[in-house]
Amino acid sequence: MIKAILFDLDGTLLPIDENKFIDLYISLLAKEAVSIGYDKDNFVKSLWTSTKKMYENNGIITNEDVFWKTFSEFQNKDVSQDKIFFNKFYETKFLQTKSVCEDNPLAKEIIEYAKNNFEYVILATNPLFPKVATLKRMSFVNIDENDFSYITTYENSSYSKPNPNYFKNLLEKFNLKPDEVILFGNNVIEDAICAEKVGIKTILVGNYIINSQNIKHNYLHIDMEEVIGLLENIKNSNK
Repeated sequence: MIKAILFDLDGTLLPIDENKFIDLYISLLAKEAVSIGYDKDNFVKSLWTSTKKMYENNGIITNEDVFWKTFSEFQNKDVSQDKIFFNKFYETKFLQTKSVCEDNPLAKEIIEYAKNNFEYVILATNPLFPKVATLKRMSFVNIDENDFSYITTYENSSYSKPNPNYFKNLLEKFNLKPDEVILFGNNVIEDAICAEKVGIKTILVGNYIINSQNIKHNYLHIDMEEVIGLLENIKNSNK
């Protein structure tokens, strides 16, 4: 029986070309950093180095702590107090990144259907962003915190995709078995293969499938318009 439906965000519920998004996001964030005294090139290098460390996080501390520890080391001083400034950025100028995202009028309907028919609906987005930035990206497709049982962010996570411990932790947190979970995602490595390592089945969704290593696979790939129909089939098979 399927008890939990997991959804990735970027490229799945939120249709997005991640390269365009990252370019605009970094440009906007670096401009803000320069306004409070950061050197642009140094800031960008710090950002990428700290993000890489979150990917490598071994579960001892949160991704948030890993990020700011690494970022401060790169700056040769404690800059964790700047979290407040950057969180303000996510509340305001970060919203400009919506210009490189597409609408998904089906997102709310899909989540509502999942909420009404399954025990848990979890936003399993890679937890590299603070909660505020994740909530803002969710708002681009008219979904919010109340739509989900749980949302992974850098504050509450100590692993990142494609580390299978990311999904293992979710299973443990909700006392779920792998065959009680279905993941909808768009990344062959970070979603499908990663989840498969702990026994979770993945459905690839939409037009922004990422397969950076051109891996041959047999994962089911459906259009966004097919998601509710598939969820209905899953619900009926639960009976």
